[in-house]
Amino acid sequence: MVRNEARRTALLDAAIDVLAEEGARGLTYRAIDAKAEVPAGTASNYFANRDELMSAVMMRVHIRLMPSDESVAESLSAPRDQALSVKFMHDIIKRADADKACYLAMMELRLEATRRPDLRASLTKTIAEGIEFNVAFNEESELPGDRMTVMIMYFAMTGFIYERLTLPDAAASAVDLDEFVEVMVDRAIG
Repeated sequence: MVRNEARRTALLDAAIDVLAEEGARGLTYRAIDAKAEVPAGTASNYFANRDELMSAVMMRVHIRLMPSDESVAESLSAPRDQALSVKFMHDIIKRADADKACYLAMMELRLEATRRPDLRASLTKTIAEGIEFNVAFNEESELPGDRMTVMIMYFAMTGFIYERLTLPDAAASAVDLDEFVEVMVDRAIG
């Protein structure tokens, strides 16, 4: 059967919304079909089982979270200094704020991966490749800092975004966003 890629993408986007709103337990074919406003049974025609669906959702999440090539090129036209690293961190937060559902879905996938070995292996591979990509990007772009700098910023940003999305009135609201990013980058770069 020839698959309609636009419909497949719409189903994956609907699955991301379901994950963000209902959690992994709410992620059913029926819920995806309803969210995508397609006939019942459509999602099951595109994804043979839950593992296949979750792996495809994970890949879609990563596509949606990636900055555009144009945005990266524009940023790289600036001097390769600490201020540029700060800008990149702000860009990550802007993408998180603009696509909260995607980040919440990723959190749900991570939690589900603790119970599903195949998803865990797939997600681990994807995240590890993403980290290595970021380390290589930092080096090739001649941004300040080394591998450990990238790791510190990755873990700090992951935690900060997690707090902002799940309990925005708690710790994340206790700090000024601009100050936090600048201090975090400054301390990571050393």
